[in-house]
Amino acid sequence: MLNRRHLRIKILQSLYAYFQSEDDNYPQAEKNLFGAIDKIYHLYIYLLLAIPEVKCFAERKIEENKKKIRPTEDDLNPNLKFVNNAIIQQIETDQKLIKTSETEKINWIGDEKQEMFRKMFLTIRESETYFEHINNGNTDFEADKQFLIDLFKEEIANSPLLYNFFEEESINWLDDIDFACSMVLKTIKSVEENKPLQILDLYKDEEDEKEFTKELFKNTILLDKETEALIDDLTKNWELDRIAKMDIILMKMAITEFQIFNTIPTKVTLNEYIEISKFYSTPKSNSFINGILDRAIVRLNAEGKIKKIGRGLLN
Repeated sequence: MLNRRHLRIKILQSLYAYFQSEDDNYPQAEKNLFGAIDKIYHLYIYLLLAIPEVKCFAERKIEENKKKIRPTEDDLNPNLKFVNNAIIQQIETDQKLIKTSETEKINWIGDEKQEMFRKMFLTIRESETYFEHINNGNTDFEADKQFLIDLFKEEIANSPLLYNFFEEESINWLDDIDFACSMVLKTIKSVEENKPLQILDLYKDEEDEKEFTKELFKNTILLDKETEALIDDLTKNWELDRIAKMDIILMKMAITEFQIFNTIPTKVTLNEYIEISKFYSTPKSNSFINGILDRAIVRLNAEGKIKKIGRGLLN
């Protein structure tokens, strides 16, 4: 499930696009933001569906080997541990997953996609993870689960073929893939024998998290001139055009969040944007942003613009 940091990052990316664009169509920008968030869920479904796709090519290879002119004993009596994996069977027959796939039009149909999975299986078949599972003699449910966890982490989630596909589909998906993979692993780990698969929801509290996203995005835009003037005043030794665009947007978001969300502690907001800056700004940005935001907090408190509800929320 998404946490607030993921949502802040998506808002950051959408604000960057909005401020870089000459089109100030806010309704469309908000629609694009929530569309980008929904795509994280699509990525999760794509990754879940990738698992039975690999199995399909294992089955095809077994059938091809049986049709050889001179099949070996192994060709005629193949090891079926992988294709009979109990967890994979639950994934491919889960009705909620099937329905979601159909509703959202998420699938691996198409010659190029199928060729990708053919190549993936050939690589997986040569991996140490696959070899050990096929030959270790363990046939119980928990062994099947552990194998699938290892296979997904080491071979599927790290497949260059999948990475290339997702990068071409959406420029932001490479930012989201680690989170989507963690959702897949959590789903696999939660599987119980003879029980339905537990497909995760994207939001822990959809109404609350969507409201947070909408309000932060909207108010960062509404308060843009005001927060820019504050940042300009707090960086008197710097010209704004010398400060990285991403740094400015991060500071605008944080300053907006200080003022708009009266139940989020000031320190939580500050720490979140410092952490995000480590991944989305220059190496020295986090200390620069930290210093400016510290001064912004002092200024906003003095002006009575930070009003928190609840004990200890000012810190």
